Amino acid sequence: MGIRVEVFSSPGCSKCGHARELLKKIALEKGEDCLNWREVNILEELDYAVSLGVLSTPAIAIDGELIFTGLPSARKLQAVLEQRIKGAGA
Repeated sequence: MGIRVEVFSSPGCSKCGHARELLKKIALEKGEDCLNWREVNILEELDYAVSLGVLSTPAIAIDGELIFTGLPSARKLQAVLEQRIKGAGA
């Protein structure tokens, strides 16, 4: 199964596109067994985004917890995901 990563974005957000590409790259490196991710359009899932505390995009939630309220560096995202994967025993 693995950890669940969600990228919150809005249409037309250039930083959001970068966040998606960054996450896709890391997801492919980790393999699908370790990482399950999805893109969340905040316009389509506004109530869900607000329930997690998303106030701006891009934002990244891991296992239902808002972790990044902006675009993290690749290194920072990688470190957090590594820590979560190890903690999950994957």
